[in-house]
Amino acid sequence: MSSFIADFLHQAGGTAVIDGGLATELERHGADLNDPLWSAKCLHSSPHLIREVHLDYLENGADIIITASYQATIQGFKAKGFSNEESEALLRRSVEIACEARDVYYERCAAFSSGGGADGRILKQRTILIAASVGSYGAYLADGSEYSGDYGDAMTLETLKDFHRRRVQILAGSGADLLAFETVPNKLEAQAYAELLEEGDIKIPAWFSFNSKDGINVVSGDSLLECGSIAESCNKVVAVGINCTPPRFIHGLIVLLKKVTTKPIVIYPNSGETYDADVKEWVQNTGVTDEDFVSYVNKWCELGASLVGGCCRTTPATIRGIYRILSSNQSSTFATK
Repeated sequence: MSSFIADFLHQAGGTAVIDGGLATELERHGADLNDPLWSAKCLHSSPHLIREVHLDYLENGADIIITASYQATIQGFKAKGFSNEESEALLRRSVEIACEARDVYYERCAAFSSGGGADGRILKQRTILIAASVGSYGAYLADGSEYSGDYGDAMTLETLKDFHRRRVQILAGSGADLLAFETVPNKLEAQAYAELLEEGDIKIPAWFSFNSKDGINVVSGDSLLECGSIAESCNKVVAVGINCTPPRFIHGLIVLLKKVTTKPIVIYPNSGETYDADVKEWVQNTGVTDEDFVSYVNKWCELGASLVGGCCRTTPATIRGIYRILSSNQSSTFATK
């Protein structure tokens, strides 16, 4: 499993670009996401918009696109009136849409190499991975719990495993290249994921990315070192990192992770804006600019990050900025060899 990500990173020149925020881009394309399913609502109502956003990111340099399944759960779909079969089909659809976007992108690359216009788009034939997103139990609750990690004292390891098991099986068998366990808010959920991966007949690798609001611990207050150690000890996990966390905290978090893991470090912070879970809105003007965000990237890579992108409120422009930085680094590396 570890050779999979090592080979991919080697092909990508040592570092790879992950895509950026999905929900805000869907809204920019006209989607209404005021719903407990959030971006997963579009799997049913407007899959073409999801495909469009995936394509935008590919054409701005992303090597990895993450599916619209973060808030897609069988339990959540059933609560909206979908049958069990329909719910499972929507999960599979999230991966199909990403694969369709990749196919369209490869067609555009082929057309460009035979004389078609690029119009400023990055049309470069390369290995592109589809990461099937698995959001936390807190994301399913749609109450901001993934930003607190507080599931209450009654929550058990077995309950979490039962909640995630079928969804993980379906996403793992739907054609994705890897599973992205995102915004993991506490140690218990990391343990549940690790056990599901080890116990289940999961054929594809995974990454774990945690979130933090203090730059030291994960959001629940659990130790990042302990969480990272769980990921490190799971053979199916091929990268460990941080997502949906303000950029200013990333430096210290990478340093901590490097103490407990030898696996590639995956980093895709949010724009630094604050989310108000009560009104379900981002607090305006609390984030960093694209220029500031991208200015951090070199330092993260120097510290050891090898997969870098953006999370909430980052855009294709952010990703293009990351692509340019990483491309120029790779060019200068080759020049000095």
